[in-house]
Amino acid sequence: MKIILGITGASGAIYAQRILEKLSKIDSIEVSMVMTKDAKTVWEYELQNTDYLKVKAKNYDIHDFFSPMASGSASFDGMIVCPCSMGSMGKIAHGIADNLLTRAADVMLKEKKKLILVVRETPYNLIHLENMTKLAQAGATILPATPSFYSKPINITDLIDTVIDRALQNFGVPVDSYKWGE
Repeated sequence: MKIILGITGASGAIYAQRILEKLSKIDSIEVSMVMTKDAKTVWEYELQNTDYLKVKAKNYDIHDFFSPMASGSASFDGMIVCPCSMGSMGKIAHGIADNLLTRAADVMLKEKKKLILVVRETPYNLIHLENMTKLAQAGATILPATPSFYSKPINITDLIDTVIDRALQNFGVPVDSYKWGE
């Protein structure tokens, strides 16, 4: 499986860190990553490290339109944008492919591939909601970074994983996580 991970400058770098940690443990998954400049800034501020430079992923520059993810002819299975800022979501919703992340998302939509947006904002305004509706109608999955509590998470990592595991499950990645009623 080939997955694109887009990381934007929304708060919630820990979500991206955890998804990378989980995907790096699955040998059958190849991850290609693209981060906005703000994503790097937020990661460094929130996590106090530059571990995004050390991850097991093919890392592409935000302006590299010669990257495989910029074309529908590449064989990616889909893309997860995590966390997804409202600004990036708005660009994707309106087809503004002015960087590699938004172009890759546009490619996923046009090729009818899986696109999961782990949106990170609260509260939502009408523009956010309209953009989410537009993207859902175009085939994207809107997955708010809203943790669940019925699994009784005991630490921040467990809480973060309630969101990440849902994103990975929606993508079809096997994860060992809490399942209601089991």
